[in-house]
Amino acid sequence: MEREVLLTGIGGQGIQLAAQIVARAALAEGREVISLGTYGGSMRGGSTDATLLVGQGPISSPPIVSRSWAGVGAHPAHWPAVRAKLRAGGLAVWNADLFRDAAAAGAAHALPVPATSLAASLGAPQALSLVLIGALAGASGLVGLDALVAAMEAALPPYRRQHAAKNAEALRLGFDAAPAGRVPAWGPS
Repeated sequence: MEREVLLTGIGGQGIQLAAQIVARAALAEGREVISLGTYGGSMRGGSTDATLLVGQGPISSPPIVSRSWAGVGAHPAHWPAVRAKLRAGGLAVWNADLFRDAAAAGAAHALPVPATSLAASLGAPQALSLVLIGALAGASGLVGLDALVAAMEAALPPYRRQHAAKNAEALRLGFDAAPAGRVPAWGPS
């Protein structure tokens, strides 16, 4: 079984780091992973997207997907392309602080998360993408919280280590904000 996850946002929101953390967490839990990051602009504010394929065995799909099991939206600017690829019954996790219209999600299982507010409550507004992937994990079990935290710590470069504690709390806030097992990634709980 394979699960496709599309992440989108704008430069500076941590989309590429978030994708790397989920990929590392899945690998640590014994799954196979393919990850592809794309940038529409090489600066803050430009589009940034990531595609993850997570499988329980060897992955047969290329890293370019036409349909996706889940989508994560940090910013609404590039969400329509992700929304169009969500399969029926898919899971959409989005930043409710920036998506003003709940109908913008367009998925059977919509999970609005006030990611900007939750991250700002920690004094770490840049951690909003970590709140979102925490919520994805909490709602689906795609990866576990402990694996996410360990993967985040491993992914941080030395000059960002001072953010590890707040990043871990951001992951926990997102995980706790999601209804557990809402859309199981790997079958019924």
